[in-house]
Amino acid sequence: MIATLLFTAFVVFMFLGVPIGAALGLAGAAAIALANQDAQWFGLLAVPQNFYAGLGKYPLLAIPMFVLVGSIFDRSGVALRLVNFAVSIVGRGPGMLPLVAISVAMFMGGISGSGPATAAAVGGVMIAAMNRAGYPAAFSASVVAAAASTDILIPPSIAFIVYSVLVSGASVPALFAAGMLPGILAGLALIIPAVWLSRRHKMGQNEAGEPRPRFWKSLREASWGLMAPVVILGGMRMGWFTPTEAAVVAVFYGLFVGMVVHRTIGLRDLYEILREAGELSAVILIVVSLAGIFAFSLSTLGVIDPVTQAIVHSGVGEWGVMGAILVLLLIMGMFLDGISIMLIFIPLMMPILQHYHWDVVWFGTILVLCIAIGQFTPPMAVNLMVAAKIANVRMESTTRWVLWMVLAMTLATLIVVAFPQISLWLPAKLGY
Repeated sequence: MIATLLFTAFVVFMFLGVPIGAALGLAGAAAIALANQDAQWFGLLAVPQNFYAGLGKYPLLAIPMFVLVGSIFDRSGVALRLVNFAVSIVGRGPGMLPLVAISVAMFMGGISGSGPATAAAVGGVMIAAMNRAGYPAAFSASVVAAAASTDILIPPSIAFIVYSVLVSGASVPALFAAGMLPGILAGLALIIPAVWLSRRHKMGQNEAGEPRPRFWKSLREASWGLMAPVVILGGMRMGWFTPTEAAVVAVFYGLFVGMVVHRTIGLRDLYEILREAGELSAVILIVVSLAGIFAFSLSTLGVIDPVTQAIVHSGVGEWGVMGAILVLLLIMGMFLDGISIMLIFIPLMMPILQHYHWDVVWFGTILVLCIAIGQFTPPMAVNLMVAAKIANVRMESTTRWVLWMVLAMTLATLIVVAFPQISLWLPAKLGY
């Protein structure tokens, strides 16, 4: 009865338009109150305790810093210089600009770790360039949105930080290392349909007429951006700072590049940058803290065990269960943001992981891959919303293009499921 109340209340609150974080907290609080009718107020003390417990975790300090890094590099002009450098390498021609967009977005993933921030930074440069070259605006938005989704796989990643907080035994360095090869695989998978569609539909006919940037000049201009992942990831690997401290280093590095080197960020811009980063960080952290109430009610009210037993004894076997989980995650990614998916489903998934002895780092990579697909799968599609707004097109017009990207990245996810060493080899090699 209490389990039914918990999930019913959550669904009803969402249909009433209550923000998902508040819906999680209110549903959890209602279930806790009903379960402790004899000592209701004493039982409700678990609400503020778990609100704080969900927030008071050291790794979460990195989230506002990496969000701030994304805002800083969005305005620093680094994306434009990286694009020019990439074009100087691959040249111009049909299908080359989509390849450049995906490559630059993957590289930006080594700086910010935020999909929407990269969609804004890369989209602001690439969508206009692709339009001038003759690519349809809807196609350009689809490519940028899909490419930006790789950012939550390639370290540093906000999604992996949240996962490490929720799952014991999954350290942030191990998750960062585990996401590297699957992130590259996902990017390569996206390049195939992007280039194929460009050439099949004869897009980019005007691209060959534009001059090719000079290699050494573009390399010199892009060098500060190219060094950012080296500073962030190299410093963590060398043991100079933790992932949380790396986020702070990245902020100051980005400010130095934007304010001193490129001089694209002034003192007046700092307020807007800090305001945007503060608002987005507050939303993420409040949802995390309210979900702590929901997770507490799941674990203490006996909801998880019956659900786990029903799944395990459903008769479909281990890989049938994995397939069902993938389908569920892909569907949920169409309607919920990635952080919410983690907070809702990880408490339910953990007993299943333990039953089948699945590696928590491998499963975290698969989970984040599914969330990445959701970032550009309508109707939620936060990356696609950003890219479509920049391209000035309706999201509906991107469907014929973006579904090819969804298919390609889904196949990449299935490859990681079938071959766990793709995600586990690098953490083992690095000693994590």
